[in-house]
Amino acid sequence: KMTTQHQKDYSSIEEEDDKEGATTNILESKPLEENNAVSARPHIPSVSASAVLGESASMPEDTPVCRGVDFSATGMETSTEQGDILSQIMQSLRYTGFQATNLGLAVEQIQQMRTWRLSQEPWQEGDDTELRPLEIRERLRARIFLSYTSNQISSGQREVLRFLVQNKMVDCIVTTAGGIEEDLIKCFQPTYMGDFKLNGRELRKKGINRIGNLLVPNKNYCEFEDWVNPLIETMHQEQDQKWAEWAAELIKNKSNNDDDTTPEKFVWTPSKFIQRLGLEINNEESVLYWAAKNGIPVFCPALTDGSVGDMLYFHSYKRPGFILDIAEDIRRINDLAVRSHATGMIVLGGGLVKHHTCNANLMRNGANFSVFINTGQEFDGSDSGASPDEAISWGKIRITAKPVKVCCDATIVFPLIVSQTFAKDVEQWKEEVKGTACYIDDLDCLAKTA
Repeated sequence: KMTTQHQKDYSSIEEEDDKEGATTNILESKPLEENNAVSARPHIPSVSASAVLGESASMPEDTPVCRGVDFSATGMETSTEQGDILSQIMQSLRYTGFQATNLGLAVEQIQQMRTWRLSQEPWQEGDDTELRPLEIRERLRARIFLSYTSNQISSGQREVLRFLVQNKMVDCIVTTAGGIEEDLIKCFQPTYMGDFKLNGRELRKKGINRIGNLLVPNKNYCEFEDWVNPLIETMHQEQDQKWAEWAAELIKNKSNNDDDTTPEKFVWTPSKFIQRLGLEINNEESVLYWAAKNGIPVFCPALTDGSVGDMLYFHSYKRPGFILDIAEDIRRINDLAVRSHATGMIVLGGGLVKHHTCNANLMRNGANFSVFINTGQEFDGSDSGASPDEAISWGKIRITAKPVKVCCDATIVFPLIVSQTFAKDVEQWKEEVKGTACYIDDLDCLAKTA
């Protein structure tokens, strides 16, 4: 039963509707105005017609159309070359939608970072005059940073990464402690396939460690530790010997009143340590072996966060004083970024490797090209899940860049990306990069070694 106040309220609403020419029955079927572009069908309630059949804006003429791979198309069903089929599938992903499209964009982004030359950018007044000659600009390419978490090495992705390093297709690597030791451990014993649902208690009793659906027996780590322990002892001995030589030279300079000349003191850094491991393993299946052989620096600021850290801990009780200087390494990786005319980042996973690479590129006001591949989400504010756009806000990616993030397991998508970029026309690419460098000063080094 309506109160007097309610009756007054409804009466005022009806009066306002009458003033505005509105109908009080929104379900009433009546024709719309003749000039209304929605519909003139009288059987449709006007409110529904407006809501459902509203006129849309025209799409720009160059808007791509969503269309996936057509296996019944001419050439697909008769093709006998698996490579041809894969290429056609990969080309179609760009316009499939969702993460398939991002995968296609990642392929394009990596192609751009690989083919970039300074000659693509116009020389402007105020630029370094040494960079003005076109022949110099055509020889300056982008420096490519490759970063990956340890699980990429634990998995079969290791072979994909080794291919890139073996062929000198990247210029700098950032990884975790596991990314170092798992590569070396596989030189002694294999990693086995298992299952995500294997019982942890039972595996522990058998001395078998599980990495997802991969299995690593304890003996694998034991063999690695038996190999690395004497090597740490040797490097410690070399450190002390070089320090003694440094002290003797310093005393000599002081006695000659040459106070202005201080000899450089040798110190091991994580990247030097890793290079030594790569040389000592001497195994062509190893990523670190090829990195050491090809002069590609490998940075691991958290080198102690794993088996290597365990061995350093044990060694410190046997013989204290072995030093790994992370300060020298942070200068080295930051300088690599700064001394680049353009940079590209390929980051597989998140956490330390992602931030360390991005932070180095912050030193040059951001990377020009970026591809992130991970399953992290940004709702919790983590750097692992942070979008490329967040990196732009920090200056880690340039505001003019068009970075790509693919939300997917990297073991699925990265081999596909490599198949359409690095693995295509390898010999032709090697010819194209002959005589090129990432920084103008490095061209002088090339000339001296030629």
